[in-house]
Amino acid sequence: MSEAVLKESDDLMAHPAVRQIVTQLRALDSYGTYDTWPDFKVLDPMILTKERRREIPVVGDPDETTISRLKAYYNAIAAGIEREVELMAVPLVNLSHEGFGKALITVGRLVVVNRTLRDVHRFGFDSLEKLVEDLEKQIAQAVALVDAHRAVAEL
Repeated sequence: MSEAVLKESDDLMAHPAVRQIVTQLRALDSYGTYDTWPDFKVLDPMILTKERRREIPVVGDPDETTISRLKAYYNAIAAGIEREVELMAVPLVNLSHEGFGKALITVGRLVVVNRTLRDVHRFGFDSLEKLVEDLEKQIAQAVALVDAHRAVAEL
């Protein structure tokens, strides 16, 4: 991958959603690779500029690090939902070996996030701003669903 896009001085590195993704990425790092890395370096592969996207083949199978980044993203959404509604949110990511599948987050019996996944080997965001914007949007929509159907979420 090309040189780092993120810098330690980026203002959004202190955003709670970004902090949560970094926490989730470090939690899923079973070999301790990220132990000595600064946060911006851990998060940097999730930012796919146009140049980085050109380096990734159009068709391909996702590797384990890409899958862990995807899982960290949905875990961060679930943690954000839990923080807002004070109920447990459970993420589920089901993928085929080709990178197609589904991502669900449930709160009680209520499905609050339901996304179809395609081309997971190309998972990433154009910028840190887009990442934060998408996270906040997903969390807000899920919280609105829980507020509208609280009884189902508490089952």
